[in-house]
Order: sequence, then C-alpha cells, then structure tokens
Amino acid sequence: MADQHFLIIGGGIVGMATAIKLARKLPDARITVLEKEPGVGRHQSTHNSGVLHCGLYYKPGSLKARLAVSGVAEMTEFCHEHAIPHDVCGKLVVAVDETEVARLKNLQERGTQNGLAGLRWLGPEQMREIEPHVGGVAALHVPQEGIVDYARVCATMLELITKAGNRVVTSARVTALRESSTGWVAETTAGEFEGTYLVTCAGLYSDRVSELAGEQRDVRIVPFRGEYYQLKKERESLVRHLIYPVPDPQFPFLGVHYTRMIHGGIEAGPNAVLAFAREGYTKTDLNVADLLDAVTFEGLWNFLGKHQRMSWEEIKRSFSKELFCQSLQRLVPEIREDDLEPGGAGVRAQAMSPDGTLVQDFCLVARPRALHVLNAPSPAATASLAIGEEIARLVVKG
Repeated sequence: MADQHFLIIGGGIVGMATAIKLARKLPDARITVLEKEPGVGRHQSTHNSGVLHCGLYYKPGSLKARLAVSGVAEMTEFCHEHAIPHDVCGKLVVAVDETEVARLKNLQERGTQNGLAGLRWLGPEQMREIEPHVGGVAALHVPQEGIVDYARVCATMLELITKAGNRVVTSARVTALRESSTGWVAETTAGEFEGTYLVTCAGLYSDRVSELAGEQRDVRIVPFRGEYYQLKKERESLVRHLIYPVPDPQFPFLGVHYTRMIHGGIEAGPNAVLAFAREGYTKTDLNVADLLDAVTFEGLWNFLGKHQRMSWEEIKRSFSKELFCQSLQRLVPEIREDDLEPGGAGVRAQAMSPDGTLVQDFCLVARPRALHVLNAPSPAATASLAIGEEIARLVVKG
C-alpha cells in the first residue's frame, strides 16, 4: 500500500486518531484529513463532559466494550506521553434505593466481563468516604474512570499528523464524493482532493457523507442535545469526582450525573432532547433541513412512540430548573436550585434504525475502497485511538 493516498472525511477526534494509526501502519502512505470547520474537533470531540470512560456499561463482546476498555488505557497513556491534562480520579455509580441494587450488581458483573480492574462494591459508609454528600444505599467504585482535556488531545493529534508529513485541510466541507478509476474524488469548499481510499468519520453528518459515497441511509443520525448546569463555585465541594446513576434499561439514555472538569468546576447533567439542528447547541438553534430530515424519518416517530413518557419528562426538564434539580437530588440530596447556574451543551450524533431503536454499538462498514464510521457516540472520544487502530486494521486487512 505504498502508493496509497487516504482521504479521511472529518477532523474530529476519531478522524484524526484514524490518520495517526494509518500513518503508523503505512508510513509510506499519504493521508489527507478534510474538515468542514475552521479548526479541528469543534463538535462532539469537545462538546462533551470530558470523561475517560472505561467500558462499564457496554454489552460484553461488543465493539464498544472491547474498544472502550483498550481505548481508555491507550488514551491515558497518550495523555501522559504528551503532557495533556488528565486525572484518573475514579467514579461512583450509585443505587439510590433498593430497587436499583440488583441492576447495580448486574453492572458490576458486566464490567468484570469486560475486563475492568479494581471494581469495588461499597456500602453507605464506604461510599461517603469517597463522596461525603452522596445519597443512595450502595455504590460501585470504578477506579479506571477519569477526566481529560479533549481539546488538548485534538490539538496534539493535529500536531502529530502534520509532523508525520500528512495534512489536515480545514474549511473544507465535502459537497460531493465520486469514485474514479483510481479511487475517489472529494469535491469540497476548499477545492477537489483525490485519493485511492476513503474513510468517512463525519460524526453528526456521518449518514449524509456516507450517502454521498453511495451508501444507503438505512440508519439515520438523529441529533439529541444534552444540556448541562454547573455548580456555583461555593457549592463545588458537594462533589469530589464523578457521580453517576444506575442506568434504567427501559430508557435509552444514561441520565443526569456529576462530573468534575479537568480545569475546575462541577458539571451537572445532561438531559436529552431532540435538537432542531445537527449543530443545535441552544434551544433556539434551528436548521430547517435538519429538522425536516428528523421529523420525516419514521424511526423518530417509532422512537417517540416507544418512549413517550421519557421524552416528555426530558422536554419538561429542559425548561424547568426545578425538575432538573430534582433529578440531581437523587444522587446528591443537598443540591438546591440556587446551587445551579447554566452550563454548556453538546449534541450527540446518535444513529437510529427505522424501527426506532438506537444503534448501541459502534458501527464500521467496510467496502472495497472505503470504510464508513456510521455510529460513534460516547465513548468514542475515549476510545478514539482504539477505533483508529480498528479502522487501520480493517483497511490493511481489506
């Protein structure tokens, strides 16, 4: 593959990690990353809570589970090697009452199956040695979880790509992709680019970009906005590290939690509401084409039909600080509305099937001269180097 020229669509953390891994496996190949924004990592890569996820929640044997477990170790080592701020501080997953204890035990078993080390079951007194203000009746301590500066990760990846003699072209939104006799031609707002092999890692636009390359949009990205509050400075002492709920298997999202951020502050959230734009970080952001794309998709209506109550509760919580606070009080009972001030927001690029089910696993689709990342939501940032390794392996193998 010495004469290979790879075109990677998407300069987020997964696209750049893929470029790094391809360059290591194929040092003679040329690599061009095309990114529509003026800089790299502008969306999911940095609009997240900055957590290093270690693979606790994911189905054993799934690609997510495998790549999260290997990915968190690799990302932690990457941060250590390049002096990127990070802290493997551990987290508590809290059963707020007896009805959640069995699910928490199942979560411990799943984590053990996935290869997590050091999981500890804690009673009320042990929990409060770690988080003195936490509520609940039991907790699972997950020591491998941590926090990180993903913006610095992205900046470092960019440096590594260019130092290796490859390039990242920004302000290069792809408008068309066509196959040629030698590979692919990408038409972009920065001109045309040719390559012998195509990798699409387009995040919020992964379905549309893969469609430009001839794929059917059997699954569609439906954007869900996650809104956060922050604890006021004088109340940050209520949370030391990371406090998470036990996931409810009836609901497709994790629920609100607390995250200490790497540069200070405590984030509380997120909820999950349909965004009216794929880059809809506020309630007033509206992109008519994006909204029509979502509401004309049968999968969204099937999803809403399955999760009517949850969807309505999430919407109400989006507009009610009181309800948001009540959700947070389940984990830390001392939290009050006055302790909260508006925080940031992110949009999750979640692939959804026509029957309304969310695609849970990472989804990589390999073709003779192309590979498409069709679903890579959380924990893709943590697992990005492992995902890049997997993509490079599939490319070389194919």
